[in-house]
Amino acid sequence: MKAARAKTPRRPVPKKPSNPSLKDPVGVYCRVRPLSRPDQECCIEVINETTVQIHPPDGYRVFRNGEYRETQYSFKEVFGTLVVQKELFDVVAKPLVEDLIRGKNGLLFTYGVTGSGKTHTMTGSPGDGGLLPRCLDMIFNSIGPFQAKRFVFKLDEKNGVDVQCEVDALLERQKRDVMPVPKTPSGNRRQIDPEFADMINVQDHCKVEEVDEDNVYSVFVSYIEIYNNYIYDLLEEAPFDPIKPKWNNCNTPVRNGDFIPPQSKILREDQNHNMYVTGCTEVEVKSTEEAFEVFWRGQKKRRIANTQLNRESSRSHSVFIIKLAQAPLDADGDNVLQEKEQITLSQLSLVDLAGSERTNRTKAEGNRLREAGNINQSLMTLRTCIEVLRENQMYGTNKMVPYRDSKLTHLFKNYFDGEGKVRMIVCVNPKAEDYEESVQVMRFAEMTQEVEVARPVDKPLCGLTPGRRFRNQAFREELSRKLEIRGGPINGETEEQSVSEMLLQSFPPLPSCELLDVNDDQTLPKLIEVLEKRHKLRQMLSEEFGKNVLAFKTMLQEFDSSIVSKENYIQGKLSEKEKIIAGQKMELERLEKKTKTLEYKIEILEKTATIYEEDKRNLQQELESKSQKLQRQASDKRRLEARLQGMVVETTMKWEKECERRVAAKQLEMQNKLWVKDEKLKQLKAIVTEPKNEKPERPSRERDREKPVQRSVSPSPVPNAPPVRLRHRRSRSAGERWVDHKPPSNLPTETVMQPHVPHAITVAAASEKALAKCDKYMLTHQELASDGEIETKLIKGDVFKTRGGGQAVQFTEIETLKQESPTGRKRRSSPSNPNPPEDAADSEWTDVETRCSVAVEMRAGSTLGPGYQHHAQPKRRKP
Repeated sequence: MKAARAKTPRRPVPKKPSNPSLKDPVGVYCRVRPLSRPDQECCIEVINETTVQIHPPDGYRVFRNGEYRETQYSFKEVFGTLVVQKELFDVVAKPLVEDLIRGKNGLLFTYGVTGSGKTHTMTGSPGDGGLLPRCLDMIFNSIGPFQAKRFVFKLDEKNGVDVQCEVDALLERQKRDVMPVPKTPSGNRRQIDPEFADMINVQDHCKVEEVDEDNVYSVFVSYIEIYNNYIYDLLEEAPFDPIKPKWNNCNTPVRNGDFIPPQSKILREDQNHNMYVTGCTEVEVKSTEEAFEVFWRGQKKRRIANTQLNRESSRSHSVFIIKLAQAPLDADGDNVLQEKEQITLSQLSLVDLAGSERTNRTKAEGNRLREAGNINQSLMTLRTCIEVLRENQMYGTNKMVPYRDSKLTHLFKNYFDGEGKVRMIVCVNPKAEDYEESVQVMRFAEMTQEVEVARPVDKPLCGLTPGRRFRNQAFREELSRKLEIRGGPINGETEEQSVSEMLLQSFPPLPSCELLDVNDDQTLPKLIEVLEKRHKLRQMLSEEFGKNVLAFKTMLQEFDSSIVSKENYIQGKLSEKEKIIAGQKMELERLEKKTKTLEYKIEILEKTATIYEEDKRNLQQELESKSQKLQRQASDKRRLEARLQGMVVETTMKWEKECERRVAAKQLEMQNKLWVKDEKLKQLKAIVTEPKNEKPERPSRERDREKPVQRSVSPSPVPNAPPVRLRHRRSRSAGERWVDHKPPSNLPTETVMQPHVPHAITVAAASEKALAKCDKYMLTHQELASDGEIETKLIKGDVFKTRGGGQAVQFTEIETLKQESPTGRKRRSSPSNPNPPEDAADSEWTDVETRCSVAVEMRAGSTLGPGYQHHAQPKRRKP
C-alpha cells in the first residue's frame, strides 16, 4: 500500500529482485467497521474499491496549528461498512483454503487498534460466522468423502506425520473408545452446542474444485495463545482458571493445591526449518461441528478483560492452526500408501492479534498495564521485523531480522523466510478518537505490502495411475450386483457346498422301498444290498477321514514345532531390536540435550551478533557523520582559500593603484619644485643682468587686490625641463560590461566632470537579469560631507556566478568625488605681512598647490572608467 501524496525520497533507488516471478507480495486488505452511534464524527472515508482517505478531526486540526492534511492509502481491496462476511471470505480466505488442500501453507492475521473488529472478523457473531468457521466448513465440504479413518495419520512430536496400518489404527480407536474422558462429537451424533450453533450454520456449501480423489485426508487442529510473551496451550486438559492470575502481588508463582497455573510452551524448529510449539495438543477432527467445538473450548480459556475502550478486549494473541495431512492410496485403491515421503502436511494459521492501545486512553493499571505493554512490544517487534525484511529485499542489505525478540514473530518466521501465502486484514475504526492510532496502522500496512514472500511450490506426483479409488469402488459394486443376481452365497460357501453334494452323489442310489406284493422278494434284497454298499463306503470314508485326521495332526504338530522355533528366533530378534531401540533412545536423549545446548549457544551468539550489529550500525553512523564533517571542513577550506585568494588579488590591485597614485603625485610634486627653482633662477638672472641704478618696482597691495591672481590647476612645465614620461596602459573596461546602479534618490551634481561608462546598463535597482549580462558593477552613492558639500562615492565590484545559479557581487574599491568652494580655503601666505619674505614666489606656488589638492587628469586605462584617473595629495600637517 502506498500513500497518494508525494513524499521526499530518503533512500536510493531500490534494486529489483532477481526472481520477481517466484515471489508474491503480502496481500493487505482493509475493512472499515461501522460507527457505534450515528452521531459520531468520522475520520475515514472509502474512496473506491482499493483506496481509503483519512483526515484529521476538527479538534485535532485546531490543536495542530491549523494543519489539515487528507491522506489517501491504497490496498489490494477495501471493504466498507456494508460488506458481509461471505464477501470478505471469498476474496481473502478462500484462496488460502484452496492452497491448503493442494499442500501449501498459508497465514492470515487481523491487525488493528483495540475495538476495531478483529475478533468479529475472525470468529463472527451468532447468525453470521466469521472467517474461521467458514474455512473449516469449506475444508470438510471438499474432503468429506475422502477422509481417512481416525488414527490412520498420527502426528509425531517433531512436527511430522506418520501413516499407521489398519490394525494399529483400530487399536488406537478401541483405546479411545474405552477412555473415560469426554470425546468430541463425530459427525452429527451429538447435538451441537447452541452457544455457537448459529456461527457454523453456513448455508453456502463452498468447496474446492478438483480435489485429488486418489488421496486420503485428515484434519488436525490446535489452539494456542501468546500472553505476556509466553505461549500457552488452550486445549490442554489441565485444571485452569482464567480468572486467577498466574502471579501474585509479590511477583512469585501461586502455590495452591487447588490451582496449578498452565505451563508455557517452547518453540522449536523442525528439519524443514518450520517453527512449531513443542508439546502442543493437536486434535484430529472429522467435521466442522467437531472442529469448532474444539475451538470454542479453547476460546473460553482465552484471556479477555474489560477496558475503557472495549468491553471484551483480547489480552493475548490467539493462533488457531489447521493442519491437513494427505497421502495417496496404493495401486489397488484400497489402503493408504505406507511411504513417508509421499505424505504431505500443509498448515493454515489463523491469527487474531490483540489490539494496540494507549494507556492514557484505556486507563489500564496493574495486570492490565503489564498486558498492554507486552502487546505493544510484540506488535512493535513485528513492525521492526517487517521494516528490516523490506529493507533487505528492496536495497540488497543483509541485516539480521530480529525474529527472536518476540514469540509472535519467532513463531511465524518460516512464513516470511520460507514459502507460503501471507494475508493481512487491517481493521480500522472510523471514529475520530482513534485517528492517531489509525494513522500508525495505515503506515504499517503501507510498509507490509512491499514485503515479498516466496511462492509455494507444487507437491510432487506419486507416479501411480489416477482414478484408482473410483475404479476399485466400481469393481466392488459390480461384483455385489452379480452375486445378488445369482441369489447364492459368496464364492467360498458355494465351493464347500458342491464338495458335500459330490460326496453324497458318490453313494449308490437308494431303490424304491415300496412293497406292492407280499410275495415280493426283490425289493428287500436290493435295498439290503444297497445299504451294505453304502455301509462299506462309509467305513472306507471313515477310515480315510481317520487317516487324514492323523496326517493333519502330524502336520499341526510339525507346524507347531516350527512356530515355536520361529517364535524363539523372533524373540531373540526382538530382544536385539529392543537393545538397539534402547541405545537409540539414549542417543536421542543425548542428541536432544546437545540440541538444547546448541540452541542456547545459538541464542547467545544471536544476541552477541545483535550487539555487534548495533555497534556496527553506530560505528557506521559515526563514520558517516565524521566523513560529512570532513567534507564540510574541506568545502569550508576551499571557500576560505577562494576568499583569501580574492582578498589577495584585491589587496594587490589596491596597492598597485596606490603605488601608481603615489608615483604620479611624486612626479607632479617634483615637476612643481623644478619649475619653482627655474623661476627663481630666472628672477635671479634678471636681477643680476639689469642695471644697478634702476630699482625694482614693488607692486602695491591694492594692485594685488585689484588684479586677480590667475590660478591654474597645475603650472605649465618649464621649457628647458625634460618632460616627465607618463606610463600608459590599456583600460580594464575594454570588453567588459558594467551595471551602472543609480538610485532615484541621487541629486544631479552639475559638475563639468561626470563619470561616464560606455556600454553600461543603467538601472535604478539591481536585478538578477541585469547582473547576469555583465561582469562589473558600479553603485553611485551620495552623502552630505562635514563641510556641507555633497560627496559622491562610486562603489565598484565584480560580478560572480553562484553555485545555486544566481549572481553575487564582490566589492573591490570605492572612489570619492567631492566639490569644494575656492573661497572657503585659507591662504598660507598672510596678506597682513607688509614685507614678503624672500621665498614669496615659493609660498605663492605653494598656495596654488594647496588649493589644487585634488588633481584629475585623463589617462587611458584608469580604474575609474574609460578616461578618468584621480590623484589626491596628502594634507600637510602644521609644524
